[in-house]
Amino acid sequence: MDFKLGRINLNKVAQGVGGLVFGSENATSSEDSHVERLLDRINNGVLAEDKRAAMAELQSLVAESSSAQLAFGAMGFPVLISVLKEDREDIELVRGALETLVSSLTPVDTAQRPKNAIQPASMNSDLLSREPESISLLLSLLSEDDFYVRYYTLQLLTALLSNSLNRLQEAILTIPQGITRLMDMLMDREVIRNEALLLLTYLTRNAEEIQKIVVFEGAFEKIFSIIKEEGGSEGGVVVQDCLELLNNLLRNNASNQILLRETVGVEPLISILGLRGSAYNFTQQKTVNLLSALETIELLLIGDPETGSGKDVNRMSNQNALAQKKVMEHLLMLGVENKWVAVAVRSLALRVIGDLVVKNSQNLETLASKFTGEDSRPEPALNSILRIVLRTNSVQEFISADYIFKCFCEKNIDGQTMLASTMTPQPSAMSHAIVQDDSNLSFGSMLLRGLISSESEGDLETSCRAASVLSHILKDNVRCKELVLQIQLEAPLPSLGAAEPLMHRIVKYLALSSARSKDADQGDASLAGRSYMQPIILRLLIAWLSDYPPAVHCFLDSPAHLTYLLELVSTSNVSVYVRGLAAFLLGECVLYNKNDSGEGRRDAFAVVDAISQKIGLTAYFLNFDEMQKSAFFTSAPSTSERKPLTRSTAASTTEIEDAENDGTDMKHEHPILVSVFDIQFVNLLRRLEVDIREGIVDIFSHPKSKVVVVPAELEQKGGESDGDYIKRLKLFVEKQCNEMQDLLGRNSTLAEDLAKSGGGSPSVSDQRLSSGTGRERVQVENLRRDLQEASQRIEILKSEKSKIESEATKYRDLATKMESDLKSLSDAYNSLEQANFRLETEVKALRSGGSVDLEAIKAEAREEAQKDSEAELNDLLVCLGQEQSRVEKLSTRLAELGEDVDSLLEGIGDDAGIPDEDDDDDDDDEN
Repeated sequence: MDFKLGRINLNKVAQGVGGLVFGSENATSSEDSHVERLLDRINNGVLAEDKRAAMAELQSLVAESSSAQLAFGAMGFPVLISVLKEDREDIELVRGALETLVSSLTPVDTAQRPKNAIQPASMNSDLLSREPESISLLLSLLSEDDFYVRYYTLQLLTALLSNSLNRLQEAILTIPQGITRLMDMLMDREVIRNEALLLLTYLTRNAEEIQKIVVFEGAFEKIFSIIKEEGGSEGGVVVQDCLELLNNLLRNNASNQILLRETVGVEPLISILGLRGSAYNFTQQKTVNLLSALETIELLLIGDPETGSGKDVNRMSNQNALAQKKVMEHLLMLGVENKWVAVAVRSLALRVIGDLVVKNSQNLETLASKFTGEDSRPEPALNSILRIVLRTNSVQEFISADYIFKCFCEKNIDGQTMLASTMTPQPSAMSHAIVQDDSNLSFGSMLLRGLISSESEGDLETSCRAASVLSHILKDNVRCKELVLQIQLEAPLPSLGAAEPLMHRIVKYLALSSARSKDADQGDASLAGRSYMQPIILRLLIAWLSDYPPAVHCFLDSPAHLTYLLELVSTSNVSVYVRGLAAFLLGECVLYNKNDSGEGRRDAFAVVDAISQKIGLTAYFLNFDEMQKSAFFTSAPSTSERKPLTRSTAASTTEIEDAENDGTDMKHEHPILVSVFDIQFVNLLRRLEVDIREGIVDIFSHPKSKVVVVPAELEQKGGESDGDYIKRLKLFVEKQCNEMQDLLGRNSTLAEDLAKSGGGSPSVSDQRLSSGTGRERVQVENLRRDLQEASQRIEILKSEKSKIESEATKYRDLATKMESDLKSLSDAYNSLEQANFRLETEVKALRSGGSVDLEAIKAEAREEAQKDSEAELNDLLVCLGQEQSRVEKLSTRLAELGEDVDSLLEGIGDDAGIPDEDDDDDDDDEN
């Protein structure tokens, strides 16, 4: 960065930008000139006092005017950073420079500026953060002894993080010991510590590498030390900042969660939940602190979604560690027993209880054995939680308490059976007793009273809530479905008849809730916002009938049930969710209907026939397609999706509750409706849809083959002759054949429509069904089959033709190759013939000529042989010369060694001077 101030150019830049943002160039030129003069005094001044005075004036001007901020951003950063680098000894000037930089990044006049206008503070923050050297310089100032230098430096870094978080995170990671210096500030004076805490809270958001370094620097110990020093949940906003920093370190970070367990443990965290002082004194800050601590525990219990199968291992370890430190007692105190706690705290405490027990057998047993209330009148904790479900006025509290039963029943067959076994109907007199007097009832009896008590009160709210709990108990548990199916309820009045099954009463409430929904649509304000009632009851029935034929038969025992369900699916006055769930329930009546007797309306074929007659299969399947396009199917909410609790979301109690409810992007839907369509239920519906489509298409493709009803026409009437009887039988059989052909044609056509459209436009198949007779459809079907067979034959012929053409091409290529080879052989043969002819011609010429000079030929041969002999002799002489040279060298060497050469050479000369091969070898060895 260039630290020299170019007055004219930068002034023009500042004026131009100021004119662009604030309108008139003349309106801002005076402030631009003023800022420029002050920067010139700071940069080129000689007297220290004058530079300090100019710095103080500049700070005041920048803190009060947006145009001055803009001008300073264009000209001032190089000057002030130069001061921080070169004038470290002048502490007062450095303080002023830091304070001026902080003021340049702090927005002013925000209320008077349009929303889409350029923000000078944001622009200045972006300019300062783009230079990595500036961040390193600021971090180095944290080691200064002056308190205000460190304080203003932390404020400046925090302001930079607020506007340029990602860029500053990357810059700090590249600076050695940068995070270490920030962590050291946590042990500084209180004001410095609080600023450093706020800075680290910003810095650790969604930055895994920084989180690891912060934890390595002992963050957990320092955080809990500050929380203890500040008074735990009774402390101020510093405790909230500590817990927010702790949550940043633990969110979706399994390794940090493991380090927390293995280092400081979870006991310091649980101690924050302990209520001190007055049990009814809950300030807003205390509420926020408790919410933050509960959020920390929730983060430990939901694990890390990115770790796959290891997620459950880490989550179960956290569950066990928290349960060993008696966190259940604190959660029950906050969520169930203490009525002075804010609704937001109670709701979150209940949700955390659910996360603590889900899929953990030991914690499930602990919750089932817990008691709440006073020692004189203890009550099972599950009963107390059920009472919250049935009576609370808070939607969020109901959702959280219902979530406990959902988690309790998840893959807990024994627990579900235990709850279902207590469901015994009370006498009619007891069922109409005061609702509040239920302290002596068992869990199941209290649940049954909640199911049926709304009938006398004229409000189905309590029944719907009880139905939600019952759906969790029945989910994927055949034994519980059997137990609850056997429950018979007394009629409200003896004159109304015998007892009725519980399922029939629930279907009755479904019809009543439909009527209440119509009243709400017509303007009944007391019933507004109850769009969740029918989906809750339908979810219960879907869970009950799922893979359990006896429940299907019980549902179809009443002909009115099927009729009402068909009307509910076909009506347009209800929401897409109600029609879709009713369509799923209707599909279960087909899919899980194992009755083969054909008795009444309980036959699956009769149900499918009723669907096609009353609704139309394409219109019926269209409900599934509409459900798939709904928000719940395209983005089913997960229970682990929660908005982090920060200072901005915890500014007031209202905002706290809104933050609790803001768990999904579908804000226009009722929160209870969102909880009904959780990810598990949506997945169940997706699987059901596939099975229902296949089952119904299979029924249409394979019509029922046997008829068990024996018509009266088959019996011979009294006084009827045998001939008349036979004639009447023939007419009856002919009529039945025509009807069967009509049914076959209809079923075949519908099956084809289903295969082609898969739930398309409902008008196509209906028009096709309404046109023509059954016989014409059968004839058309036969023609279609003949056409299909002819097409298949054509395809076979095409295949054979292609195969023959392929073989012909192959043989053609082979013939071409053989022809080429034959031509090559012919050419070679012709060449041989020509050579042979030439040789024969020469031989004939030699024989016929007789003038060959044999003597000349012999002389020529002798001359060539003599040349060869001379060449060989020359080679031999060369070899003899080489051997003679070797002998001379050896003789000289032997004479030097003192050997008698003459005695050694005796007899050698007799061998004609040609050295023997063995002698050569000996000479080589000696050499």
